[in-house]
Amino acid sequence: MSDEQAWTRRNVLRTGGTIASAGLMAGCLGESGSSDDDTAYTVSMPPVGEVEFDGVPKNWAASNGSWADMGIALGQKPPEALYLASRYHTQYYDEIPGVSVDKSDIKSFWGDGTLGPEEVLSMSETVDLFVMDPNFVLNRGNGWKQEDIDQVEATGTPFFGNSIFSSGYKWHDYDYLTLYEAFEKLSQVFQETERYEAFASLHDEFQSNVADIVPPEAERPSVAIMWAAESDMGSFSPYLIGDGTSFKQWRELGVKDAFANTDVRDFHSTRSSVGYETLLEIDPDIILFRGQEAKTVEEFQNAIVSQLENDDVASELTAVQNGEVYRGGPLYQGPITNLVVTQRAAEQVYGIDEQLYDPQEVSDIINGDF
Repeated sequence: MSDEQAWTRRNVLRTGGTIASAGLMAGCLGESGSSDDDTAYTVSMPPVGEVEFDGVPKNWAASNGSWADMGIALGQKPPEALYLASRYHTQYYDEIPGVSVDKSDIKSFWGDGTLGPEEVLSMSETVDLFVMDPNFVLNRGNGWKQEDIDQVEATGTPFFGNSIFSSGYKWHDYDYLTLYEAFEKLSQVFQETERYEAFASLHDEFQSNVADIVPPEAERPSVAIMWAAESDMGSFSPYLIGDGTSFKQWRELGVKDAFANTDVRDFHSTRSSVGYETLLEIDPDIILFRGQEAKTVEEFQNAIVSQLENDDVASELTAVQNGEVYRGGPLYQGPITNLVVTQRAAEQVYGIDEQLYDPQEVSDIINGDF
């Protein structure tokens, strides 16, 4: 798809009920958005290029929690569907007063383990926008061909997205966007650029606060980030800290990647694994397990950490002995989620007790009170 290619969608009218429905219990359009008329506009994003809109999308679906979180930040109702709704961790909103999302009605495209054209095509008559990277669908879906992408778009519901959470896909040979670059693009789609600008300003201050608590490089801990499964402890998928939004908090906290100067290769590109013996050789200061965000701290301790403590090899790890094993954050994060998980990560790795952002200010932006 060339950047010059333009996509159009059927006319969609913005309604006052956009936010109040579908389980979003916070946010109002207020005065922050653009006018509600039907003036056509275009928004550009790689790889889809210029996408033309006849009006602001009302119902939408998205690939993952990164984009869902951006939509909530922009005062929109939750998406109708995600690839895997279970990986949209709405419990993070508990940290933001007056914001709550009920995801029980969000469908999962990938619920049966596959993502075929039929699932997406069947939704094209009820949603106005697929916030998805079509190249991800082509390369990671089941049996997709370009003509399937074309058939979906022919219904008037376009694709608009970029796979920003990881830079490990070989087929992703176009520009990646940072979290806030992608967030700005979506704000243009929903005509909520003032909300975006308010978030961007808050984020600038937040990043300054984060930089202030990061110690000199020699004093920063080494961390090993892995995917863990409760039923298969002892074999973990390693994640090397790199580009992509899923590592944003760890990059900005400046932690040392325990795997960076070893023979361990990133799971995302090689599907590699590491065991207790390899971990003991590396012996990171802190161990972070992904795939555990649905668990509370107590549940994580009982299900995961207890297995490490009771294993003859794992119990020798410095991180286990020092109680430095934590949930490692989500794969997908948007602007709200990033604030919450970075705050938590800073508390984990640096032991801070100060608040790095103002949750009430976040709530005010979502609710249009800014």
